[in-house]
Amino acid sequence: MSVAMLSDLLTEVLIPVAAVVGIFFSLLQWHFVSKVKLSPERQTRGAHDHGKNGYSDRLIEEEGINDHNVVVKCAEIQSAISEVEGFSTKSQPCTYSKDRTCKPALANAIFSTLSFLLGAVTSIVSGFLGMKIATYANARTTLEARKGVGKAFIAAFRSGAVMGFLLAANGLLVLYIAINIFKLYYGDDWEGLFEAITGYGLGGSSMALFGRVGGGIYTKAADVGADLVGKVERNIPEDDPRNPAVIADNVGDNVGDIAGMGSDLFGSYAESSCAALVVASISSFGINHELTAMLYPLLISSMGIIVCLVTTLFATDFFEIKAVKEIEPALKRQLTISTALMTVGIAIVSFIALPSSFTIFNFGAQKAVKNWELFFCVAIGLWAGLVIGFVTEYYTSNAYSPVQDVADSCKTGAATNVIFGLALGYKSVIIPIFAIAVSIFVSFSFAAMYGIAVAALGMLSTIATGLAIDAYGPISDNAGGIAEMAGMSHGIRERTDALDAAGNTTAAIGKGFAIGSAALVSLALFGAFVSRAAISTVDVLTPKVFIGLIIGAMLPYWFSAMTMKSVGSAALKMVQEVRRQFNSIPGLMEGSAKPDYATCVKISTDASIKEMIPPGALVMLTPLVVGTFFGVETLSGVLAGSLVSGVQIAISASNTGGAWDNAKKYIEAGASDQARVLGPKGSDAHKAAVIGDTIGDPLKDTSGPSLNILIKLMAVESLVFAPFFATHGGLLFKIFWNGK
Repeated sequence: MSVAMLSDLLTEVLIPVAAVVGIFFSLLQWHFVSKVKLSPERQTRGAHDHGKNGYSDRLIEEEGINDHNVVVKCAEIQSAISEVEGFSTKSQPCTYSKDRTCKPALANAIFSTLSFLLGAVTSIVSGFLGMKIATYANARTTLEARKGVGKAFIAAFRSGAVMGFLLAANGLLVLYIAINIFKLYYGDDWEGLFEAITGYGLGGSSMALFGRVGGGIYTKAADVGADLVGKVERNIPEDDPRNPAVIADNVGDNVGDIAGMGSDLFGSYAESSCAALVVASISSFGINHELTAMLYPLLISSMGIIVCLVTTLFATDFFEIKAVKEIEPALKRQLTISTALMTVGIAIVSFIALPSSFTIFNFGAQKAVKNWELFFCVAIGLWAGLVIGFVTEYYTSNAYSPVQDVADSCKTGAATNVIFGLALGYKSVIIPIFAIAVSIFVSFSFAAMYGIAVAALGMLSTIATGLAIDAYGPISDNAGGIAEMAGMSHGIRERTDALDAAGNTTAAIGKGFAIGSAALVSLALFGAFVSRAAISTVDVLTPKVFIGLIIGAMLPYWFSAMTMKSVGSAALKMVQEVRRQFNSIPGLMEGSAKPDYATCVKISTDASIKEMIPPGALVMLTPLVVGTFFGVETLSGVLAGSLVSGVQIAISASNTGGAWDNAKKYIEAGASDQARVLGPKGSDAHKAAVIGDTIGDPLKDTSGPSLNILIKLMAVESLVFAPFFATHGGLLFKIFWNGK
């Protein structure tokens, strides 16, 4: 076989250099944002403002409590990993190369636990840093809006870039360091090394589950309460400082949309990298110890950081935003430019880092693959992500007919608005599913399960840009809230509203990327699980598999019911508290008295911590219960069913909620003759749109995005425990047949 053009030494240098460059670039963006100084008047009133705006800090402290509960949960999982009976302390023949000796199973358990911790900590740190930069940048974005929409856009986008590059670079660097440290012990046992590394993905997704679910419950409880009482009942503007829930609402944007999305995409990145590395370790790359080819997934991510760095400059330095109508096209250009440049980058990496021909493990056999075939696997994942992004934009942006039709339906009331919105969500599933299906078929045909894993990496290769435009949305939303509460002019609020409207669309695009990548990642992990569990075929006609399939398809509905009811219960308490304050605090509506913001913040915080436990337990315990009591065949059916069902529900829920949100904003903006007929704010059509938006809030920000975590986390947890399930699982069936 031929050898790769890129040397091992150069590979060892390029990956950490790319990660370090990404971190330094994010710090540079932070520096640019920090140059926007707060007004002297604001500084002189620091003590007063701290009491008023200190709820951001309070939230971060509460999020720390949240994280503490998450760490306790992680300790239980780690204990389960390390205390499983039957782990050998002696070296043993490798699973796929019987002529080689691999490290003891106990060592794999210990190192899996360590990688789990690394993934969990990296996910928490990424979410925390994202919230810090968001709360750091929101007031600065508001103040920059005084100079024009272009300055405010740059401040918000650069702040989003800080989070995007920090997360992408930290995830890459920690994974690279972990591989090299673990290699000191494992030596030539690459099969055991990369099996232990799978804990990194499990740790990242475990934190993402609680970040997504807990954060979604927090933000939507506040949002629903603020909208129902403030807008519908009291007819006051959004983010009006008289509304007691307004601080909890603004802070919740950072928890759900920034920390939640960041940890979600980090989990996808970690899992797709781990899935690819596991398959590569038992392919010719691992068997022949070809380090550069083995680290191909990390080289793809390294190239992504450099490409996204160049792409960011197009938004902040090469082109200047001069009008409101240029905001959304500028954000869309980020997607197209990064995708086009990354295609070239993938080609370069594929041809210099891979041998011209090699073999990939394919369910017990070795499949011959060319380097150009692997290029197409990554590229099709990349372009499928762009297709999903643009389809999502079409169905959720108020610049296109689907959302305008939903807005028009509001003139006959909330019921028709809900009907049109649900129909839009169902219809929006069609093209993304075809895009995912084509990606799966092509990538599997070329390179089996490894092809699917790197296709997911291709979709996530521009994660820095994707997170930058996603985090831009909540920052702009908060900036608008600050402008309203600070009593700034109507013109400034119009600018921040324009930034926010574009941010809503980009947030929907970000959710589309997250769902699409979750589908590919879950399938890749499913393939790795089937291989590790020594399952030759998954036959749906087998009763054991079929009962798992139908139960797995039910799980996303059960999970969504839990999260929706959690938001509803928390929102009910919030509505009651907001009503109580309006009715019992004299002068609140007149603006002469201040609301009790702290009580509303506490309601959201307590609800998020308490209500995230049942859905979290459902996701974490299902693979353990099914694998232990029903065996790997039934568990394979559960994973397949939850994947097929969960992806469809997630896309539909996210797009329905996004469409209702932007239909409301379309009426409020009054930018067209149709919108002006439906408006203004406070009209019957607008109230119907607000009700639709309120229904859609938990769909698009809690249940929909959280389903990504359900399908990924169950798959990676099953992969980690696959050897145990294969050996000791299926207790009920064993007892039943023994009884026969």
